[in-house]
Amino acid sequence: MKRIGGTLVAVGVFLTANPALAEVATEGGGGSWWRGLIALAGGLGLGIAAFGAGMGQGRATAAAMESIGRNPNSADRIFTPLIVGLALMEALALYAFVIAILLYGKVPPL
Repeated sequence: MKRIGGTLVAVGVFLTANPALAEVATEGGGGSWWRGLIALAGGLGLGIAAFGAGMGQGRATAAAMESIGRNPNSADRIFTPLIVGLALMEALALYAFVIAILLYGKVPPL
């Protein structure tokens, strides 16, 4: 019974907060639905870039470790290209972070 009561209270709070937020949105001039889209674009872009960089770095490191395991004498020749490749992958994620910050700056305050 307590679960149902807690759920009903939460639904009641959400239903009463909605008209108050709608009132604030119309006072600001309205038509600013694109603010959320800008924030969503920055967040999704950063998330996708971080996922891609993480997957790429994991695969590159796994391939390098496998090749070093097969031929331990080639560790010196594999290490430098591995580090350069990891730096380039991380740079792409950092570029996405900078773009997300720039997009966040374009969102006007409420």
